[in-house]
Amino acid sequence: MLIAEVIGTTISTIKDEKLTGRKLLILRQTDETGTPFGKPYVAVDTLDAGVGDLVLTAHGSGGRQTYLTKDSPVDAVIMAVIDHLAVGGEVVYRKE
Repeated sequence: MLIAEVIGTTISTIKDEKLTGRKLLILRQTDETGTPFGKPYVAVDTLDAGVGDLVLTAHGSGGRQTYLTKDSPVDAVIMAVIDHLAVGGEVVYRKE
């Protein structure tokens, strides 16, 4: 699992039929404090996350284990929206 911030949305009208009706969001991985780094990537949203949310993502075969993504051609899936992050006993992120 990786922590990532939702930084945008994408729309694709032509795609694999198993992705029809699935929301695709643009994410950027973050460190444990919520600071973004690395290249953006796209993930299938199974939870109705939104721009600005911190989320947990599963990748590779783990991304194909949710009810909505089973046997789908996905490499990354949003599987949790983070309410807060605590590191060393200190809350470093809290969803507003």
